[in-house]
Amino acid sequence: MATARLHLPPVPDSIVGATLKTIVVIIWTVFAMRLNRVILGQLAKGDSPLVDQRMRPLFDNVGRIIFFAVAVYFVFVLWGINVSAWLASAGVIGIAFGFAAKDSLANLISGVFILGDAPYKVGDYINLDTGERGEVIRIGLRSTRILTRDDVEVTIPNALIANGKIVNESGGPSKIQRIRVSVGVAYGTDVDKFCDILHDIGRDHPDVLKDPVPRSRFRRFGDSSLDFDLLCWIRTPDLRGRVIHELNTAIYKRLAAEGIEIPYPKRDVYIKQMPNAGKS
Repeated sequence: MATARLHLPPVPDSIVGATLKTIVVIIWTVFAMRLNRVILGQLAKGDSPLVDQRMRPLFDNVGRIIFFAVAVYFVFVLWGINVSAWLASAGVIGIAFGFAAKDSLANLISGVFILGDAPYKVGDYINLDTGERGEVIRIGLRSTRILTRDDVEVTIPNALIANGKIVNESGGPSKIQRIRVSVGVAYGTDVDKFCDILHDIGRDHPDVLKDPVPRSRFRRFGDSSLDFDLLCWIRTPDLRGRVIHELNTAIYKRLAAEGIEIPYPKRDVYIKQMPNAGKS
């Protein structure tokens, strides 16, 4: 309508017409990118969002790439540029780039799956097949960073994590975690009294939750001991090492005060005959 009012040349493929149409394509592309961001923001809100907050930047960037690629295609068509040759060249370059950067692409794809499947999130304590245990401090498209209990930051490629077993100690409906303290006592020990001692030690610890209450389990008849487990719940996984240490210390001191023996393997040696016993 504007070109008609200005009495511009009616040739549709002229430079003026192509320029005006290119401006229109750019305007609509910017509008589509902004609309995509607004829609994603609305879908990520609420108690049951359709789009996870962690996936929102990924969807936003993918949308921008798609809108930009479509806009470039239409601009090439408007200016009479052969798109087929460019697409063929881009395909060859893409294949070469894929072979050259296959490890990086594997990490990138694994990062997308981790963000989508969400086996863990920032702040969770995880154990990996490679032996690392720590708090997740960052989840990227290429790698995941965890902070170990030694305050050492470890960066792990996402491809290694995606192909291995992940134990999320903070997973489930709650972050509370059950810990297990194993102890053996000598045969002949009053098991009811010993269980009461374990319950008292668990209830008296400030970092052990009162609900669920600490409990004990008689596990097995060992070779030289009656084996028990003290089961307690703690609020967060990072307390596990310190609480187990303090419970072990308290159990040892209490059993020593009560005169209850913690047995250890013993061997009795019988000498049937002394060497050279019949010789003078």
